[in-house]
Amino acid sequence: MKLYIVGAGPGDPDLITVKGLKLLQAADVVLYTDSLVNDELVAKAKPGAEVLQSSGMALEEMVELLVDRIRQGKTVVRLHTGDPSVYGATMEQIALLKEEGIEVEIVPGVSSVFAAAAAVGAELTIPELTQTLILTRAEGRTPVPEREKLRALAEHHCTIALFLSATLTKKVVRELTDAGWSLDTPVAVVQRASWPDQLIIRTTLAHLDEEMGKNGIRSHAMILAGWALDPEIHAKSEQHRSKLYDKTFTHGYRKGVKEG
Repeated sequence: MKLYIVGAGPGDPDLITVKGLKLLQAADVVLYTDSLVNDELVAKAKPGAEVLQSSGMALEEMVELLVDRIRQGKTVVRLHTGDPSVYGATMEQIALLKEEGIEVEIVPGVSSVFAAAAAVGAELTIPELTQTLILTRAEGRTPVPEREKLRALAEHHCTIALFLSATLTKKVVRELTDAGWSLDTPVAVVQRASWPDQLIIRTTLAHLDEEMGKNGIRSHAMILAGWALDPEIHAKSEQHRSKLYDKTFTHGYRKGVKEG
């Protein structure tokens, strides 16, 4: 007996994986997060499949339903937005399913952080500028561990991607500036990345909160911050090239050529 937890991707129905789509099209039962997953993707379920929305369900109600359908011998897919491993609330579902003797297979998906980076045309790790990407969120009603406060993470001065933080931008600005970030640090905000109504805002830390309010962004937004988001970074590519394609750099597939 098995449940398939499938990453639906960020919104565009074409951004589900091939494996995920095959499972969706073969499923007898599909339980999906209706507030986040594109209905166009759910419509690809096979004719006659039982398609159920989970937004109004509590954890125990969801698990009870999944267990019931799986024990009936049905193929069941739990469709999660983005990638299930990042803020997917999958652990608690899996724990209860294991208590019922049900195996879980997770099929990864495209996270909104990478859809957002693609939307703004950014590489989040730039040689000799930043080689680290931190995925986190600002602390709101749900606390974060003491050692993972945003200010502490920001002291690394690398690229930061903030989930679930659209209503907390005043706190975001305060925490980053307290960590020594300059107010002219580039920021890109992508609301509903890859959806038809996707909205992109390019700003700086100084104007982040103002721009979020001006555009009425309070949910479904990815905030990317750091100098990798500088729109002019490509004009400075000479100083930030990787070694991978450097003609003087030797690696396992190519012998470098000395200049001069």
